[in-house]
Amino acid sequence: MQVRFDRRGLALGLALGASLLAAPAGAEELTGTLKKVKDTGAITIGYRDSSVPFSYLGADQKPVGYAMDICYKIADAVKAHLKLDKMEVKLNPVTSATRIPLIANGTIDLECGSTTNNADRQKQVGFTNSHFLTATRYVAKKDANLKTIEDLKGKTVVSTSGTTNIRQINEANTERKLGLTILPAKDHAEAFLMVETGRAVAFVMDDVLLASLAASSKTPDAYAISTEALSKPEPYGIMLRKDDAPFKAVADAATKALYTSPEGKALYDKWFTKPIPPRDINLKLPMTEAMEKQFKTPSDSPDPAAY
Repeated sequence: MQVRFDRRGLALGLALGASLLAAPAGAEELTGTLKKVKDTGAITIGYRDSSVPFSYLGADQKPVGYAMDICYKIADAVKAHLKLDKMEVKLNPVTSATRIPLIANGTIDLECGSTTNNADRQKQVGFTNSHFLTATRYVAKKDANLKTIEDLKGKTVVSTSGTTNIRQINEANTERKLGLTILPAKDHAEAFLMVETGRAVAFVMDDVLLASLAASSKTPDAYAISTEALSKPEPYGIMLRKDDAPFKAVADAATKALYTSPEGKALYDKWFTKPIPPRDINLKLPMTEAMEKQFKTPSDSPDPAAY
């Protein structure tokens, strides 16, 4: 019997066979963090112990906070993406000094806190969509009725020595000819005390820090934060490893879905406009227009102008 070979058919058959053999492996071609999570059955979240209300220790000494809630949403999305029946969420403490190295070396997979997303840091790590925008504002007593930068004309203000904020108020003083007396304080606590005791009418600093100081004071309702800012919004983001596109895609999709849903606004209000544990302080920091815009169209840009 003579056998005839059809070269085209043979080639097609070989190609089909090769594709079938490769299919199971191709479906599981995981890399980076997704591969690590799949292999270990665990994802590790880095948390801060005192970054109120983003990531801090509650009464039971377990981490809670706005950024923690977001990270748990990302973890849920990773579990669903990998089709895992079980996935352990490990918690690892970090500091401002250790957070970037621990992301880079693989000890933690997500850093959940109040880390500024800027161009310098993006050379070392990646960020998902920004979850908070802070700006330089001032806190003053409500009865002073100060809301804008112009309202400070001729008055005495304070800011913390060595910060960007004190540079910004000095620049505004010169450019706008405000005639301010600007006092430097050694730390935030001293600066806020100057406002409490009347040595200064206003304390210039990041708005979220001002909100926390006012809420923790003896008379929280006596203070108000300026409506006008001295700086463009500065984005905070959840850190992840650099150049890990598949994992970032999952994190970006999860945060976008959260921020653009009613749940996103509810989550923000939970931590910034309502009493929070363990002392039931209320930051009374409603969403700014820039934050509302960010939640409608989430961005991971490090450029303040993008917000």
